[in-house]
Amino acid sequence: MTHHQHLVSPATAKLWGGEAVPFDAAALIAQLDIAAIGRAVVLSVAYTYADERKPVENERERVREENDWTAAQVARWPQRLIGFCAISPLSDYAIEEVGRCTALPNMNGLKLHLGNSGVSLRNPDHAGRLAALFRAINERRTPIVVHMRARSGMPYGAEDAEIFLRDVLPAAPDSVVQVAHLAGAGPGYPDHADAALGVLAAAVAAGDPRTRNLVFDVTTVAAPQTTAENGALIARRIRQVGVGRILFGADLSLGSNPPPREAWALFREKIPLTAAEFTAIAGNVAPYVDAPERGAAAGTSGERRAPQALRRPRSRVRVRNQPRRSDRRRRPTPAWPCCCC
Repeated sequence: MTHHQHLVSPATAKLWGGEAVPFDAAALIAQLDIAAIGRAVVLSVAYTYADERKPVENERERVREENDWTAAQVARWPQRLIGFCAISPLSDYAIEEVGRCTALPNMNGLKLHLGNSGVSLRNPDHAGRLAALFRAINERRTPIVVHMRARSGMPYGAEDAEIFLRDVLPAAPDSVVQVAHLAGAGPGYPDHADAALGVLAAAVAAGDPRTRNLVFDVTTVAAPQTTAENGALIARRIRQVGVGRILFGADLSLGSNPPPREAWALFREKIPLTAAEFTAIAGNVAPYVDAPERGAAAGTSGERRAPQALRRPRSRVRVRNQPRRSDRRRRPTPAWPCCCC
């Protein structure tokens, strides 16, 4: 299963410009079939309409429209796609939109992109607003995927992770929180990402109860330019938090980001884990997938292990260490500006 994918609506493709083209659920399903992957978490990119660097008219309505478009796409394959809404935590309508959007069919969680939203955890106002949003989300045990990396050009590292661990994460003790890109942005795993992840990994290793429902995705951390030294560092961090907390993701196949099959092959090539560890990661399924209650809390406080709901997929089609070939013709992979910077 892949826990980090995006779709691109016609409206968003137009907003991004350049070589951007729409990428819908049918295109994603085709990529999943090629990779022999049964299911995917689809993260809305509605936050892009709240990015002040790309000002739009009727921002709130555009955010709502993008979330609705994503929900409609996910609804076409409800047994294979799990949708997450998206907002900017700095918007004054954030809590209301989360409540509205997560009530839609198959929209089971929330994606937050701190970089695209202009959030700096070192800004007390920003950290406070993010904590307030986490607190509101926790009331419904809504799972959260958070892209922690600050916007390019803004400072980011261990200090940000310390603030997140101290002031933000405790506000949602009952929600599963998935840290995207091993606390970086991808592609690759630079020093600032490791500095941030190091703080979170140390807390997990120490049995810090605040990390009870914390999981991590490895989306795009392995890149063609990943060195043997960097790959070994990633492997050490994965083992530090525990393989049971690690989720595979491939992201939107744009630029240097490959589609899911190639992303899994690249991860296996660049990260020196054992065959057993790769098999475990391939089989890990986030606690919020098929949970009887949205984002139900899992795990036991203080334990250094994955939340107990992290389990093997129920679908007969699952991530393979050696993906089978498909006789389906592969669609061209679009190339457009990065959605994650």
